[in-house]
Amino acid sequence: LGERTGWTLARPPGRHGDDLPLVLLLHGMGWDHRSPFGRRVQLPRYLADAVHSGVPPFQVAAVDGGRSYWHPRPDGEDARAMVTEEFLPLLQRHGVPTERIALMGWSMGGFGALHLAATLGPDRVAAVAAASPAIWRDPADSSRAGFDDEAEYEAYTLFGRQDELAGIPLMIDCGTGDGLYREVEAYVAGFPPDADVTSSFDPGAHNADYWRRLLPDQLAFLGEHLAG
Repeated sequence: LGERTGWTLARPPGRHGDDLPLVLLLHGMGWDHRSPFGRRVQLPRYLADAVHSGVPPFQVAAVDGGRSYWHPRPDGEDARAMVTEEFLPLLQRHGVPTERIALMGWSMGGFGALHLAATLGPDRVAAVAAASPAIWRDPADSSRAGFDDEAEYEAYTLFGRQDELAGIPLMIDCGTGDGLYREVEAYVAGFPPDADVTSSFDPGAHNADYWRRLLPDQLAFLGEHLAG
């Protein structure tokens, strides 16, 4: 990103080694690497509860992605390359296994998790959990923070590219009170019948309260697939 970039690595209580499987967590717009671990989401508590209840243990890493929507931007900012060419190698130098990972994210990070999974492919990605992914069917409706114009939208949209995620188990959820609900519903409906997609559309908004409610199922889903 052309600047010093913060990151966090969290492990379940009592697990001090670096050899646990890795979940890469991509944050949403206006958040940073610290946000998922703070009071609004409390991910460490949910991770501890998941492992205590029998979910195979794993560690979670997050890194600052700015406002880039986790893809290359016209101004040269490229959070995707930062993750693949800098952050994952950095974690590997610290002994964290990065050959096969899982991905999760909310909002902008949900888009990023699906986009990065398609980039890395099924040999590298064990599973993805995306909550309220920030996606739009019409480029005119898309976020100007993430897509400057129609050409950039067409280069990085997830719509029409569901086949690029073939072979990767997916969990995609969105609240029915979310302004992106119909967009996410249409995206999920666009997967072929044999795709490994789990989805839910239950009451909830585009906020941390809803994403926190999803965490037990998301963490169990990711842990089982990483251990499989």
